[in-house]
Amino acid sequence: MATQSTQSYSTSDVTKRWYTVDMDGVPLGRAAARIALVLRGKTKAEYTPHADVGDFVVVINASKALLTGNKLDRQLWRWHTTYLGNLRQRTLRQMMENKPEYMMWKAVKGMLPKGPLGRAMLRKLKVYAGAEHPHEAQKPEVLDISKV
Repeated sequence: MATQSTQSYSTSDVTKRWYTVDMDGVPLGRAAARIALVLRGKTKAEYTPHADVGDFVVVINASKALLTGNKLDRQLWRWHTTYLGNLRQRTLRQMMENKPEYMMWKAVKGMLPKGPLGRAMLRKLKVYAGAEHPHEAQKPEVLDISKV
Protein backbone atom coordinates (compact mmCIF):
# COMPACT_ATOMS: atom_id res chain seq x y z
CA MET A 1 0.00 0.00 0.00
CA ALA A 2 1.50 3.32 -1.07
CA THR A 3 1.52 6.16 1.43
CA GLN A 4 0.76 9.69 0.41
CA SER A 5 2.79 12.53 1.78
CA THR A 6 1.29 15.87 2.65
CA GLN A 7 1.93 18.54 0.04
CA SER A 8 3.77 21.55 1.46
CA TYR A 9 3.71 24.85 -0.41
CA SER A 10 6.18 27.70 -0.28
CA THR A 11 5.45 31.38 -0.70
CA SER A 12 6.54 31.38 -4.34
CA ASP A 13 4.30 28.41 -5.27
CA VAL A 14 1.01 30.17 -4.49
CA THR A 15 -0.56 32.99 -6.50
CA LYS A 16 -1.61 35.87 -4.30
CA ARG A 17 -4.93 37.56 -4.96
CA TRP A 18 -6.18 40.98 -3.88
CA TYR A 19 -9.46 41.49 -2.01
CA THR A 20 -11.40 44.57 -0.94
CA VAL A 21 -13.43 44.62 2.29
CA ASP A 22 -15.97 47.37 2.92
CA MET A 23 -16.35 47.96 6.67
CA ASP A 24 -19.52 50.07 6.43
CA GLY A 25 -21.78 48.74 9.22
CA VAL A 26 -19.69 45.59 9.85
CA PRO A 27 -18.62 44.67 13.42
CA LEU A 28 -14.90 45.41 13.81
CA GLY A 29 -13.83 42.27 15.70
CA ARG A 30 -15.76 39.83 13.53
CA ALA A 31 -14.32 41.40 10.38
CA ALA A 32 -10.80 41.37 11.84
CA ALA A 33 -11.04 37.64 12.54
CA ARG A 34 -12.13 36.87 8.99
CA ILE A 35 -9.54 39.18 7.46
CA ALA A 36 -6.86 37.41 9.50
CA LEU A 37 -7.98 34.08 8.00
CA VAL A 38 -7.53 35.44 4.47
CA LEU A 39 -4.14 36.99 5.31
CA ARG A 40 -2.91 33.66 6.73
CA GLY A 41 -4.20 31.72 3.74
CA LYS A 42 -6.52 29.44 5.71
CA THR A 43 -9.27 29.93 3.13
CA LYS A 44 -7.11 28.24 0.45
CA ALA A 45 -6.50 24.57 -0.23
CA GLU A 46 -2.76 25.35 -0.38
CA TYR A 47 -2.60 26.46 3.27
CA THR A 48 0.77 25.78 4.86
CA PRO A 49 1.27 26.81 8.50
CA HIS A 50 4.96 27.74 8.17
CA ALA A 51 4.69 29.74 4.91
CA ASP A 52 3.09 33.03 3.95
CA VAL A 53 0.52 31.79 1.42
CA GLY A 54 -2.25 34.30 2.19
CA ASP A 55 -3.75 37.01 0.02
CA PHE A 56 -3.65 40.81 0.09
CA VAL A 57 -6.59 42.59 1.75
CA VAL A 58 -7.57 46.23 1.22
CA VAL A 59 -9.93 47.51 3.92
CA ILE A 60 -11.99 50.58 3.04
CA ASN A 61 -14.38 52.67 5.17
CA ALA A 62 -12.59 51.71 8.40
CA SER A 63 -14.09 54.77 10.08
CA LYS A 64 -17.60 53.31 9.56
CA ALA A 65 -16.86 50.03 11.38
CA LEU A 66 -19.45 49.03 13.93
CA LEU A 67 -18.72 48.40 17.61
CA THR A 68 -21.50 46.73 19.59
CA GLY A 69 -22.56 47.38 23.17
CA ASN A 70 -20.98 50.10 25.29
CA LYS A 71 -17.42 49.45 24.10
CA LEU A 72 -17.09 52.90 22.56
CA ASP A 73 -17.42 54.64 25.91
CA ARG A 74 -16.20 51.99 28.37
CA GLN A 75 -13.02 50.67 26.75
CA LEU A 76 -9.98 52.77 27.49
CA TRP A 77 -6.68 52.90 25.63
CA ARG A 78 -3.80 53.75 27.96
CA TRP A 79 -0.17 54.44 27.15
CA HIS A 80 2.75 56.14 28.83
CA THR A 81 4.94 58.71 27.13
CA THR A 82 7.96 57.75 29.30
CA TYR A 83 7.91 61.19 30.92
CA LEU A 84 7.03 61.40 34.60
CA GLY A 85 3.29 61.67 35.20
CA ASN A 86 2.39 61.35 31.53
CA LEU A 87 -0.03 58.44 31.51
CA ARG A 88 -2.42 59.15 28.63
CA GLN A 89 -5.82 57.59 28.10
CA ARG A 90 -8.52 57.85 25.45
CA THR A 91 -11.85 56.14 25.04
CA LEU A 92 -12.40 53.81 22.12
CA ARG A 93 -14.77 56.41 20.63
CA GLN A 94 -11.98 59.01 20.58
CA MET A 95 -9.53 56.51 19.07
CA MET A 96 -12.01 55.50 16.35
CA GLU A 97 -12.61 59.15 15.48
CA ASN A 98 -8.91 60.04 15.34
CA LYS A 99 -7.24 56.82 14.10
CA PRO A 100 -9.75 54.39 12.57
CA GLU A 101 -7.07 52.83 10.34
CA TYR A 102 -4.85 52.06 13.34
CA MET A 103 -7.72 50.49 15.28
CA MET A 104 -8.53 48.12 12.39
CA TRP A 105 -4.84 47.31 11.87
CA LYS A 106 -4.37 46.63 15.59
CA ALA A 107 -7.40 44.31 15.73
CA VAL A 108 -6.10 42.22 12.82
CA LYS A 109 -2.55 42.23 14.20
CA GLY A 110 -3.72 40.61 17.42
CA MET A 111 -5.22 37.70 15.47
CA LEU A 112 -2.10 36.86 13.45
CA PRO A 113 0.86 34.76 14.60
CA LYS A 114 3.60 36.54 16.50
CA GLY A 115 7.07 36.76 14.99
CA PRO A 116 8.50 37.24 11.50
CA LEU A 117 5.78 35.22 9.74
CA GLY A 118 2.99 37.27 11.34
CA ARG A 119 4.73 40.52 10.44
CA ALA A 120 5.04 39.39 6.82
CA MET A 121 1.32 38.60 6.76
CA LEU A 122 0.46 41.96 8.31
CA ARG A 123 2.33 43.79 5.55
CA LYS A 124 -0.30 42.50 3.10
CA LEU A 125 -3.05 44.42 4.95
CA LYS A 126 -3.87 47.89 3.61
CA VAL A 127 -6.37 49.95 5.66
CA TYR A 128 -8.04 53.21 4.62
CA ALA A 129 -10.55 55.36 6.54
CA GLY A 130 -12.49 56.39 3.43
CA ALA A 131 -13.77 54.66 0.31
CA GLU A 132 -10.79 55.63 -1.88
CA HIS A 133 -7.63 53.52 -2.15
CA PRO A 134 -4.62 53.50 -4.50
CA HIS A 135 -4.76 49.77 -5.31
CA GLU A 136 -7.10 49.80 -8.32
CA ALA A 137 -4.26 48.64 -10.60
CA GLN A 138 -4.23 45.25 -8.80
CA LYS A 139 -7.93 44.76 -9.67
CA PRO A 140 -9.04 43.64 -6.18
CA GLU A 141 -12.11 41.44 -5.88
CA VAL A 142 -14.84 42.27 -3.38
CA LEU A 143 -14.64 39.93 -0.41
CA ASP A 144 -17.90 39.21 1.38
CA ILE A 145 -16.63 38.56 4.91
CA SER A 146 -19.96 37.12 6.02
CA LYS A 147 -19.17 34.02 3.89
CA VAL A 148 -15.47 33.52 4.76
